[in-house]
Amino acid sequence: MLFNSLDFAIFLPLVFILYWGLCRKSKRHQNLLILVASYVFYGWWDWRFLSLLLISTVVDYTVGLQLKKTNRANYRKLLLSISLAVNLGLLGFFKYYNFFIENFTTAFTFFGGSIQPNTLHIILPVGISFYTFQTLSYTIDIYRKKLKPTSDFVSFATFVSFFPQLVAGPIERATQLLPQFSEKRRFNANNAVTGIKQIIWGLFKKIVIADSCAQYANEIFATYETASSSTLILGVVYFAFQIYGDFSGYSDIAIGTARLFNIKLLPNFRYPYFSRDIAEFWRRWHISLSTWFRDYIYIPLGGSRGSKAQHMFNLFVVFTIGGLWHGASWNFIVWGVLNALFFIPLFFYKKYSVHKDTVAQHTVLPNLKEVAGMLSTFLLVLLGFIFFRTESIPQAWEYMQRIFYFDMQIELLQIERYSFEMIPLLLLLVSVEWIYRKQEFPLGSSRYEYIKTIGVLLMILLFGSFSNLQEFIYFQF
Repeated sequence: MLFNSLDFAIFLPLVFILYWGLCRKSKRHQNLLILVASYVFYGWWDWRFLSLLLISTVVDYTVGLQLKKTNRANYRKLLLSISLAVNLGLLGFFKYYNFFIENFTTAFTFFGGSIQPNTLHIILPVGISFYTFQTLSYTIDIYRKKLKPTSDFVSFATFVSFFPQLVAGPIERATQLLPQFSEKRRFNANNAVTGIKQIIWGLFKKIVIADSCAQYANEIFATYETASSSTLILGVVYFAFQIYGDFSGYSDIAIGTARLFNIKLLPNFRYPYFSRDIAEFWRRWHISLSTWFRDYIYIPLGGSRGSKAQHMFNLFVVFTIGGLWHGASWNFIVWGVLNALFFIPLFFYKKYSVHKDTVAQHTVLPNLKEVAGMLSTFLLVLLGFIFFRTESIPQAWEYMQRIFYFDMQIELLQIERYSFEMIPLLLLLVSVEWIYRKQEFPLGSSRYEYIKTIGVLLMILLFGSFSNLQEFIYFQF
C-alpha cells in the first residue's frame, strides 16, 4: 500500500476514526488497532512476508525477556547471537543470497574452475532492511543494559510494525518510540493539524518533485550513450532531487501520519543539500540510518579512538556496509567506498565536526565560503549518485566520461520534453527550503500557514505527476 495511492487515502482516515473513536479510552485497544492496521498495511504487498515480520518480533521479544533474567555473560552473548543470527540471517538470505552466489561463481571461474550456480528466484520483502535494524537495536540496547525489556507483547509488536515508518523508516529506537506505546495517547488537535500539513509537504516532494524528476532521470540514464554532456549533468541532478524528494517525502508523510495518532517520530532529513561538507551531509541525510551505523557499528569498532589508521579503517567499514545495506550490487559498495574517500580531507584536518549549526544562521544569504562549501559538497554527492543510479560500474564510468565531452547542446528527450524543463520547479523547491531551513519542514511555521498549505495543494494538483505514480525508491532496500 503506497502513501500516494487511493488505497491509503481510504485506509488512513478509517484507522484514524477507529483509533480516536472506538479505541480512545484504552491504551491496549489503541495498540491492538495499530498492530492490526500495520499488518494489513504490510500484507497489502504480499501477505506471505508477514511471517518474517512476526518471526523477528517473537524472537527479539523473547530474547529481551531472557536477557533480563540473567547476568551470566556467556548466556547473554548466546542470546544476543540468536537475535543477530535470526534477523541478519533472514536479511542476508532474502537480500544477498544471489549476490554472493553469483560472485562466488565468478571468483571460482576466474581461477580455472567450473561451477553451476544454484541461484533462486527470491523476492525481496518490502522494508526488511528497516524493521530488521529497528528490532535489532532493541535487543542490543537491552544487552548493553541501556534499556529494560517490555513484558507487553502487543506494545512491542506495535513498535516493530508501526505502519507509518515500517517499510522505509525512519528507523526508530526502542528508547524513543516504545515508551509511547506504553501509555494511552490523547487526541491533540494542533499535533494532528501539523501532521496533515507535513503529509501534504511530503506528497508535494514525492508527486511534484520526485515523480516528475524520475521521468527525466530515467530517460537520460537509459539513453546516456547518445546524450550530450549538459543532459547527462542534468540527469544526475534530476536523480539527486528524485531520490531526495522521494525519500524525504516518504519520511515527511510517515512523521506526519504518526502525528495523527499522537506519536512522535524523529526527523530523518534536515535539508541535506545545504551541507557545507560531506560530514554535515551525512548528519542531515537519512539521519536514522547514519546514527544507527554510528551507535551500533562505528563506535563499537572503536570510533575515532586509537590510531589514525584504525579510525580510517572504521570509517571505511561503516560506509562499505552502508553501501551494501542499500543493495546487493557492487555499484552500492563503490558508492559507499566513495563516500568514505570523501571523508579523507576532513579526517586529516580534523574538520568532520565543524558544521553543526544551520548554514547562514544569522543572515539571509550565505557568504562565499558557505556557497563554495555547499557547491563542492553537492558535486561530491552527485558523483556518488552516478554509481548509485547506474546498473553497473562500467556504465557509471562511461557516464562520467561522457560528461567531460563538454557537449552543451539542449536536447529534446523522447518524453517530448526539453532536458532543462524541470529546473524551475527545482529552483522553487530549493528557494522554499532555504527560506524555512531553520524549521522542521516549510509548512510547519504558523505564519501564513493556511495560505502556504493551500498553495502547496494547488501545486500538487497543477504539477503533480499523477500519470506516472511510482513506488518509493527505498522500498527496494
